[in-house]
Amino acid sequence: MTTTLQTKCCIVGGGPAGMMLGFLLARSGVEVVVLEKHADFLRDFRGDTIHPSTLELMHELGILEEFLERPHQEVRELAGKVGNETIKMADFTHLPTRCKFLAFMPQWDFLNFIVEQAKRYPGFQVKMQAEATDLIEQNGQIVGVTANSPTGAMEIRAGLTVGADGRRSIVRDRAGLEVIDLGAPMDVLWMRLSRHASDPGQTLGHAEAGRIFVMIDREDYWQCGFVIRKGAADEIRKQGIEQFREDVARLEPFLRDRVSELRNWNNVSLLTVKVDRLRQWWRPGLLCIGDAAHAMSPVGGVGINLAIQDAVAAANILASKLGAGTLTDRDLAAVQRRRQFPTRVTQWLQILVQNNVISRVLGSAAPFAVPAPLRLMQRWPSLRRIPARVIGMGFRPEHVRTSESSDHHR
Repeated sequence: MTTTLQTKCCIVGGGPAGMMLGFLLARSGVEVVVLEKHADFLRDFRGDTIHPSTLELMHELGILEEFLERPHQEVRELAGKVGNETIKMADFTHLPTRCKFLAFMPQWDFLNFIVEQAKRYPGFQVKMQAEATDLIEQNGQIVGVTANSPTGAMEIRAGLTVGADGRRSIVRDRAGLEVIDLGAPMDVLWMRLSRHASDPGQTLGHAEAGRIFVMIDREDYWQCGFVIRKGAADEIRKQGIEQFREDVARLEPFLRDRVSELRNWNNVSLLTVKVDRLRQWWRPGLLCIGDAAHAMSPVGGVGINLAIQDAVAAANILASKLGAGTLTDRDLAAVQRRRQFPTRVTQWLQILVQNNVISRVLGSAAPFAVPAPLRLMQRWPSLRRIPARVIGMGFRPEHVRTSESSDHHR
């Protein structure tokens, strides 16, 4: 038997974009249902960076202090290693924001916090283990989705359906929206290794000839990313886990006493890097945001920031129209117009770094020189404010323009 729900907005995907949009719409008094295909948010190797611009949004929503009570690390300066030389790359302490740092928090903690806030509003529903299977279309208009759940088939009818279901979006696939593939020269092998109190501090990245290694401090373990040439994963696996352990230990010698924790390839996850965007983010009754609209490279760790900014812009433009039942195609196009510029500029910069730095490093057999812009940053520290601004705030940072509904507490 199929269960049918009726709502103002159905959001497919409970990641940062979907949950933030659901929260903001519910806060404005709009009925919203969020579908999340998993039973919880516990996924390894999701991006965990909370940017100063997102923290600013938390302040605008009056929940920043409560948010910062959750376990997190604060990073005020980004540094990396090129060969044996430590290079300082970004200084967040001069940003025009309340929080002048990056916060690292496991994404499941961030999402659970947003859900807790959203559940204060009577119009918010989240359906876990509800996997969207198709779109419902009538006379060229998307009017909802079908989904499978533990209790059986579901049909959610909605004035607006939002695809926030990531880079492998079922929504954008079923909608037939055109994807522009911008290409990426690398993939990433993710793993976790235990962290000891005597370990060196956070440096984030280490580049050597032919190799790039990323490390994120998770207090009791390191989340590590081994950047490889696009499509090279099978070749690396064929060389065996012992050779891979040796490659990791050679890059970061202090990890040698624990690379044995990588018992086999089950302890290593492949992230296939994609950089793409939709030519058009919407169809009548449908809008895509976040990675479903534009998959980002891991360069700069800005994908989550863009996804959350999309959600804020969508709420600002659509909430009152959704509430009044007066939503038009022009409103959906306005969201794309608002967010297309920051998406394109960010992807252009990511591709610039991919092609001019990452490809060169991965294709190099001999030691290479520190790139000139990074050299200049060592001589003139004030230049580090530029990448901090790009990473920490992005282009066209959004602000909460929606107001809280007077009938808001459950």
